[in-house]
Amino acid sequence: MSLSHATRSGHLRKLGAALAAAGLLAGSAWAQKAAAPEKPQYGGELNIGNVYVTVSPMSPDTGDWAWKHNQDTGLAYEQLFVADLTKSKRNGGPYTFASDAWLPADGIRGELAEKWEMKQNPLRVEVQLRKGVMFPAKPGVMESREFTADDVVFSYDRINKSAKKIPGYFDHVEKVEATGKHSVTFFLKNYNSEWDYRFGWGYYSAIIPKEVVAAGPSNWKNVTGTGPFQLADYVQGNSLVFTKNPVYWDSESIGGQKYKLPFVDKITYRFIKDEQTFITALRTAKLDLLEAVRWSHVEELKKSAPKIQWNRYLQNGGNFIALRMDTKPFDDIRVRRALNLAVDKQAIIKSYYGGNAELLAYPMHPTYTGYYEPLSQMPENVRELYTYNPAKAKQLLAEAGLANGFTFKVQTSSASVEGDLLQMVASYLGKIGVKMEIQVLDYGAFFSAMMTRTNAPGYFMSPLGNTNPTTAVRKSFVKGQVWNPSQFTDPVVEKMMVETYAEPDERVRQAKVRQMTRIILEKAPMIVLPSQYVYTGWWPWVKNYGGELRAGAERPAPIHARIWVDQQLKKNRGY
Repeated sequence: MSLSHATRSGHLRKLGAALAAAGLLAGSAWAQKAAAPEKPQYGGELNIGNVYVTVSPMSPDTGDWAWKHNQDTGLAYEQLFVADLTKSKRNGGPYTFASDAWLPADGIRGELAEKWEMKQNPLRVEVQLRKGVMFPAKPGVMESREFTADDVVFSYDRINKSAKKIPGYFDHVEKVEATGKHSVTFFLKNYNSEWDYRFGWGYYSAIIPKEVVAAGPSNWKNVTGTGPFQLADYVQGNSLVFTKNPVYWDSESIGGQKYKLPFVDKITYRFIKDEQTFITALRTAKLDLLEAVRWSHVEELKKSAPKIQWNRYLQNGGNFIALRMDTKPFDDIRVRRALNLAVDKQAIIKSYYGGNAELLAYPMHPTYTGYYEPLSQMPENVRELYTYNPAKAKQLLAEAGLANGFTFKVQTSSASVEGDLLQMVASYLGKIGVKMEIQVLDYGAFFSAMMTRTNAPGYFMSPLGNTNPTTAVRKSFVKGQVWNPSQFTDPVVEKMMVETYAEPDERVRQAKVRQMTRIILEKAPMIVLPSQYVYTGWWPWVKNYGGELRAGAERPAPIHARIWVDQQLKKNRGY
């Protein structure tokens, strides 16, 4: 007999309480869960270092199609759909909500949308919007007014017409129409398995009012949305400051009681390029929460700041050096395979990552159940790429007419903290006669090189996010896509990608994605490198939090809006 979630949770709490009382689980997660939830406090502020603490804000304008937009403006701009955080592991659910842009179908709830349904003849998605949601007043930009269906249509049409739009992104959409003040219909040309992600909770799904565009969408001072906070200040390369939206609509249930959101008065996102500086900022509580801490700092921090709480997750992305397949000598698969065989990846895991890494977590992440295939189940010609065989590497280079080796340039970003890893790879390649020249670019120039397809023959991604199962394949291994620095193209993958998007049965999609992943890895479009485990650290006065990172595509805002600060505890700790 199965138990309801509420009944099962009740049994677990009683069991945990009994064990904790007996001293068997003191200080454990069981004991923490057994305790009654604390009553939230309003007020105070949070200083947060996001996952991309080294990468400064890119653009406040949705029309620029900046991948980091939701990290930078997601506290102000909302979307149609969002993660259902009641299903997080912290709340007894199955999900970590740590992936870049992967929300399972049963882990999604409405944000600005109240309910939605896909219908046939014609194929369409009908969305009912929340009533009474308000845009706050923004001096010089807009008066306070209600959010309506016209705002959804405007936001969609604007980014769809942008010259910076990702090719093919909205090809499945015929048109978007307001069918009432609080109802909007997406008419579809064809079914696309990512329909809810692409303009619902994705990277480019923010609902932005027309008044912001009229005032100037590229000006940070004009940002205003229906979200829990409003952008109050921006110091270039340093910080984004948000203050509480007094007319925010949402609430959070804690201990059976509803509380109006957000809890804190102010959130500051800090941007710090130097790794030692942001680690020090966490240790000295200048940061209340740091979402990405390399494993190598954790043991020292546990000693010097033992009160910091931790959560570990596997990096959401691939570390690799893309090899341009349209450029000699990387148009020869023997050369690409040779470079992979020349790098001892197991040694990198042991010596560089201290064992805190996995060989295969890209382009499919192990959390993508059904889509991910372990290395042990891959074909031999894939498994070989993860082994160290410098003798065969030299043999392959000789067969390709490069017995004396060659020199190539690899570009990396100044925001990357993996410079030592690149040097390690360069050392391995040097042993087979290949010289790798490292060029460091500021992030803007680095990103632009890929966007304009002018990147060097080698291009170091650290990491390139997995995003979600289908997008991970599409964005980096389909011809003409922006995030394809290796310029990978394969007719079988192109055909299967189209079929996968058109397939409503997820089990069939999973099989196709597994097959495409094999094809991609067999062709060795990159020097694949291990994916590391990363830690999130936060001080004990950060409440209602368990290490969750994203409630949509790169969007931490709904998580941060639910955090409250135990201000007395913080004061008692001397901060």
